[in-house]
Amino acid sequence: MNNRYSGPFILGMDVSFMDEIEQHGGSFSDVDGKEQDLLSILKHNDTNAIRLRIWNDPVGGFCNLERTVAVAKRIKAHGLQFLLDFHYSDRWADPANQWKPKAWEELSYEELQRAVCNYTAEVLRTLKEHDALPDMVQVGNEITPGMLWDEGRVGGEEHDTDEQWERFAGLVKYGIAAVKSIDSDINIMIHIDRGGDNAESVKFYDRFEALGVEFDTIGLSYYPWWHGTLDALKENMHDLAKRYGKEIVVVETAYPWTLEELEGHEWIMRQEDMLLPEYPATVEGQRRYLRDMLQIIREVPGGLGVGFYYWEPAWIPSKPEWSVGHANNWANLAMFDYKGRKLESFAALTDGQDTLITK
Repeated sequence: MNNRYSGPFILGMDVSFMDEIEQHGGSFSDVDGKEQDLLSILKHNDTNAIRLRIWNDPVGGFCNLERTVAVAKRIKAHGLQFLLDFHYSDRWADPANQWKPKAWEELSYEELQRAVCNYTAEVLRTLKEHDALPDMVQVGNEITPGMLWDEGRVGGEEHDTDEQWERFAGLVKYGIAAVKSIDSDINIMIHIDRGGDNAESVKFYDRFEALGVEFDTIGLSYYPWWHGTLDALKENMHDLAKRYGKEIVVVETAYPWTLEELEGHEWIMRQEDMLLPEYPATVEGQRRYLRDMLQIIREVPGGLGVGFYYWEPAWIPSKPEWSVGHANNWANLAMFDYKGRKLESFAALTDGQDTLITK
């Protein structure tokens, strides 16, 4: 497998909450205050790619197949690239949660492999029927500890065994095979959460290489308060590029534009000592963080740093409770203010050159 990325440097945004926000009265505007379609605002402000997560059967019905099709058609209508992120769960899949969808809980390992394959193919086949196929697909979300627990769980004393890694890799391979059965040109990303942790990143991708998992792009989450300094991100990306020769995307990142809390909300990132010293929690600090992070990605050896996605830049507090089961704890990390007005930090997308990645 060698589906090299040959498009423009990715200036991406994950707007998976957009559908729910819109349906519950939220709206967005550029700096002039005039309400506009969010995707139009993003495209006008140099975004060229959109990421969506998909859950199997989520509470509330958002981020399921039906709603993903509807939003994917809008993405394509705007001429934007599209990255689809399979969580293989009814809810969040991340380093602390990789729980099977309820409908799959009683399946044997072999049945689980088939379920992954059939479900992945069904989703992509449906999107293809609506002329809304993704350009890139994540088989799993932040799968550092495996996925579809406990069958595909790795890490820790109990699960960090050759047998568990083989089972985990087997599930991923079935997902990859399903993607390729629908369209062999779709780029496959394998996404972990360790943007600033080179040792754990190498451990993971070495395992996948040894187990013959064939994929195209390395995806990293990088949140400074969890994953270290920008220097740590730079060192990790440089090393991964030299080791594996694969394109790398920082597929999740964010930084606060304020620490001031709204009544009834408690931000996940709210402490001064969690900030990078050079970047205050201001709109200008957010802009400079993005500018400098983008420069690090552009400088990855061999042109292998091919872009980034900002995680939920438009998750504004338009309703008190969400279908995901908690209040919005992220709005101070968005790139719109609490009323949905675009922040000037979008200027960071053009602070560096937007160049074609050539191979």
